[in-house]
Amino acid sequence: MEQINSFINWIQSIKIENIIEIIIAIGIYLIFRITSRALSYITIRMFKPRIKNKKSIKNNAFYAPLRIFYTVLGIYLAILFLKTPLKISNELFIIINRIFKISVIIIFANGISNSLTINSNFINKIKQKINPELQDSMFKFILKAIRILIYIIAGFLIITELGYNLNGLVAGLGIGSVVITLAAQDTAKNLFGGLVIFLDKPFIVGDWIEIDKYEGTVEDITFRSTRVRTFENSVVNIPNSLIANESIINWSRMEKRRNKVNLCLELDTPIEKVLIVQNRIKEMLKQHDDVIDDTIMVRFDNILDNGINLLVCSYTNSINYASFLEEKEKINFKIMQILREENVELAYDTKTVFVKK
Repeated sequence: MEQINSFINWIQSIKIENIIEIIIAIGIYLIFRITSRALSYITIRMFKPRIKNKKSIKNNAFYAPLRIFYTVLGIYLAILFLKTPLKISNELFIIINRIFKISVIIIFANGISNSLTINSNFINKIKQKINPELQDSMFKFILKAIRILIYIIAGFLIITELGYNLNGLVAGLGIGSVVITLAAQDTAKNLFGGLVIFLDKPFIVGDWIEIDKYEGTVEDITFRSTRVRTFENSVVNIPNSLIANESIINWSRMEKRRNKVNLCLELDTPIEKVLIVQNRIKEMLKQHDDVIDDTIMVRFDNILDNGINLLVCSYTNSINYASFLEEKEKINFKIMQILREENVELAYDTKTVFVKK
């Protein structure tokens, strides 16, 4: 009840001059709020005079944060204007100052973070100067690390602005370091696993890889995990710590793909027929466009219990799995055609059992 009465007394104490000043303060806020677009546009043009396209300026990473900044600035200036008329205490104004500074830190930290993208012309120029051959996946990883560092610095600035002693905070972290270390073991493993991936470069985004029981196309590499879209069109997030400790097959880096066929001919096939089939298959492979000639091997490989093994091995330029299967099918059809034309049968896996009477 006392608070209501004090509020009523404060209302009654407001003079006409105070009302006019409040209206002026509201006007200050509205001016900044309405002109925030134009002010943001002018600010970006000041720092980037070469950009004349309005759409490019509006797509700038600092455009939206600047609009928020000018709106917050309008509120702050309006309160600053009312400090004397409304007799705002110094303690309250210190709090308002802190809120304004913290808002500015967050806004500009967000703007800087948003500007650190692979699509930024400025960032691409830096990349070209430092290392033009740096892969996009590695570059994205570095930019993510810088963005996290920016937010960490902003967090420390906010803590300092709130009046906390960073030395005491660091000491407190030292006391709880054991707990933090135990809780962050997996995170640390995944982080170092991600660093190993980027340093060793066993694969990049877009590669077809096989890890343990997972196989598919790499879609993204983050600090914690690698996202792979499997051939069943499902998405699996593999922890980087697991990838760092597993053997990785990168199918996308094949320069050629091997096609291997074992033909088990019947054991009673004449040796002359075996030689004819061998030569015909070899000539057929040489005439095949996608088969690399100097990799062709057609050899009498082994004598088995139930037949003669003819090894047909060659490499093809068809690296893509679908095109490889198509080429493999054509070769298999032609091999079957040669066997039929030469009247040579493939052996069955049979065993002869002798029964002693």
